[in-house]
Amino acid sequence: QVQLVESGGGLVQAGGSLRLSCAASGGTFSRYAMSWFRQAPGKEREFVAGISWNGYRTYYADSMKGRFTISRDNAKNTVYLQMNSLKPEDTARYYCAARLYGLGSSEAEYDYWGQGTQVTVSS
Repeated sequence: QVQLVESGGGLVQAGGSLRLSCAASGGTFSRYAMSWFRQAPGKEREFVAGISWNGYRTYYADSMKGRFTISRDNAKNTVYLQMNSLKPEDTARYYCAARLYGLGSSEAEYDYWGQGTQVTVSS
């Protein structure tokens, strides 16, 4: 059983940056592909970015390409999401998720979820 705890959210002005972290415990972190999803009020949860178990492959939703960067440190059991040039429409609760081995972009493919961290971008 993998436990995931997100941190790093907060309030930021448009154009600013935030770095989210997701610390994992209870499993062999390096076996899991990791992704970030987000959910805005009244909207469905959507895929943001994903990274393979070894960090060699990354995948982004189109609207995040060039602004967000996902990375991981298997020695620290942590995955990160660097978010730059933030926009008000990036306001959402951000969740990290874990899936054994293969990278996926569908919510249904992920087995473990954190509780999320709130990101609010003011205009």
